[in-house]
Amino acid sequence: MNENLFASFITPTMMGLPIVIIIIMLPAMLMTSSKRLVSNRFHSFQQWLIKLIIKQMMLIHSPKGRTWSLMLVSLIMFIGSTNLLGLLPHTFTPTTQLSMNLGMAIPLWAGAVILGFRHKLKSSLAHFLPQGTPISLIPMLIIIETISLFIQPMALAVRLTANITAGHLLIHLIGGATLVLTNISPPTATITFIILALLTILEFAVALIQAYVFTLLVSLYLHDNT
Repeated sequence: MNENLFASFITPTMMGLPIVIIIIMLPAMLMTSSKRLVSNRFHSFQQWLIKLIIKQMMLIHSPKGRTWSLMLVSLIMFIGSTNLLGLLPHTFTPTTQLSMNLGMAIPLWAGAVILGFRHKLKSSLAHFLPQGTPISLIPMLIIIETISLFIQPMALAVRLTANITAGHLLIHLIGGATLVLTNISPPTATITFIILALLTILEFAVALIQAYVFTLLVSLYLHDNT
């Protein structure tokens, strides 16, 4: 219990150098490509999952938006696998870092917005001023809509960071309480251990759901601008 509560969120280093790049590349190493005529079960499941994601994400998009299919599939696979690997003991979760999530959200959001201004300029500008707005409210509404547009990438990054960080902290707290209660009150420790096990299962679901939500919102931003 003397360990710092936020120690698991500190970027790991080796010989004074950050190794977060290696950790970020690790999920990509798990996504293997098969050269066999008959694929194994893991590769078959991987291909089935990719086709399902493409079908769900690209259903609402125009042909221009479907050119982003590889980017969106890579994004959801990367975030999901990184979140799941972060649930293993003594591991580091890069998606708990707001800087990394902003690094993913801002370029994708900016790319979708720039695409909208390039191909649908009138429609993109129309979002800043709803139809039928009183003349006296026009300046205020333009400012509000502009602020809401620039808040979108921040909301994406903060949502992912907050959900993953909260889950990790809760597991850390309940796990520490279970360890302390083992010698004090074994029945209570058993109850907290059951709660910890259920929370861990919930965190597995949250890890996948947050990856889906992040990618889905990027997909919706893209749909609005194509």
